[in-house]
Amino acid sequence: MTENVTNQKQLYNVEASVLERYQAGAKEVQPSLCCPTDYDKNYLEIIPEEIIQKDYGCGDPTLYVSQGETVVDLGSGAGKNCYILAQKVGAEGKVIGVDFNDEMLNLARKYQSEIASQLGYYNTKFFKGKIQDLQLDLDLAEAWLQQNPINSMEGLSNFEAQCDLLRQEARLIPDNSVDVVISNCVLNLVRNADKKQLFQEIFRVLQRGGRAVISDIVCDEDPTQKILNDPDLWSGCIAGAFREDNFMKMFEDAGFYGIEILKRQEEPWQVIDGIEFRSVTVRAYKGKEGVCLERNQTVIYKGPWKQVQDDDGHILRRGERMAVCDKTYHIYTNPNSPYTQDVIPVPPYEEIPLDSAEEFNCKRTAIRHPQETKGRDYNLTVVNSNEGDCSSSSCC
Repeated sequence: MTENVTNQKQLYNVEASVLERYQAGAKEVQPSLCCPTDYDKNYLEIIPEEIIQKDYGCGDPTLYVSQGETVVDLGSGAGKNCYILAQKVGAEGKVIGVDFNDEMLNLARKYQSEIASQLGYYNTKFFKGKIQDLQLDLDLAEAWLQQNPINSMEGLSNFEAQCDLLRQEARLIPDNSVDVVISNCVLNLVRNADKKQLFQEIFRVLQRGGRAVISDIVCDEDPTQKILNDPDLWSGCIAGAFREDNFMKMFEDAGFYGIEILKRQEEPWQVIDGIEFRSVTVRAYKGKEGVCLERNQTVIYKGPWKQVQDDDGHILRRGERMAVCDKTYHIYTNPNSPYTQDVIPVPPYEEIPLDSAEEFNCKRTAIRHPQETKGRDYNLTVVNSNEGDCSSSSCC
């Protein structure tokens, strides 16, 4: 990956700067941390004002979550998004907040029982962890540290070994375990050296077919060295902002597909040294891994573009019957797919069982002959018996 920002070094401790700023934000409202966002007031009615005032974000990824889903909120802060989600996913769903800041975690947990009592069910959990390392439960790591204080290199080595053990045996968020990962203006607070791992962790915890919905700050040019070396601009969601094209590529490089911008702030939130910073909300899906099988399935791209290319390199030409493998066919045609509105599915007349399907070469772009769909022996003649009567539903 070629991202200039990633390779530049900061001259201070980014994590310490961010932690200090947001600890202060948990105690006293910090208006400069907010990018104005409208939320559905119906979901705010049961949330205490203290949480609403001390929540900082730049979008509303909760809009894209459904009932019954399990959701992880990265950098959950005071808990506002989690408590909105608690209402949206309902009693059958689950909401997990992850944050590194004790002050914010205490504030979020403070009202858990009260909000659960109003809802009539308890479906939220808040964990201490780094969002770029969703394997390590920091509450468990700190509990070990209290029993085993570090005062030597040997002690440090033992602690690191214990952390590795916790990642294996008491993983904070298990692999392939959640439907949705959201985040609201937090990914930019992770130091650049850890951002690749951050996207890999988001991908790891999502189950097949799951999705990430991320609201964050992007910029139209790389931040200058002057911006990168300003601790206030780091904790203020500026210095760590993704260049807008690289933000999309981070999802692509992690293995996501169907990546789309759901919302982009028209006017920049801030302009510094001629560089524009604005909020975007992006959605990306997991699930294009796996074997490609030939089951004679076809899709027709509706248009309006003459042709389009997906994340696996498949080219779909407008109006043409394009051959796809079973995996790609279901990715395109699933009701929750980002592609479903753009393609017409053409299933085979006779289904090929999975256990007898041969391997399909997904690297090729091929037009599917109609006889492959209908079958070589298909030789019917059907005449419309309602001649002159176009009131029949069979008449076009």
